Amino acid sequence: MRTSAVSRLGAFVSASALAATALISAASPASAATSCYASTCQGKDPATTVCQNDARTVATSGWGLLELRYSPTCRAAWARFKADTPYALSITVQRNDGNGTYSAHYRGDGTPVWTAMVNDKDLQSRACEYWDDGRSDCTDWY
Repeated sequence: MRTSAVSRLGAFVSASALAATALISAASPASAATSCYASTCQGKDPATTVCQNDARTVATSGWGLLELRYSPTCRAAWARFKADTPYALSITVQRNDGNGTYSAHYRGDGTPVWTAMVNDKDLQSRACEYWDDGRSDCTDWY
């Protein structure tokens, strides 16, 4: 009888440990977003960083389809195209010092696209869209 109680106690302890491990794992996801600041954000995908958390649209193209996104916490900027249009185009984000330009291609399938980030600390950035039919448009510098 004593062995049965010890077995039950062991099973209870094992189950409790397993439940605690599951709770800890749920609270801390394996692929947590990374942090960066200014020059360490250069070339990174905003979707994999904390920069997306406080990002805001600071400028849009004249057609209103392209956004220049900016994160004050990260001091970084990127271009985002989220319109649902059947036409293909390329978007870019660039810095005013010429030392950072990233592009992404929108296939015309309605899936939003964005560029990698540029360091925007003490600089200005803008986003541009280049349509396959030769049209182009850019946001104001921010």
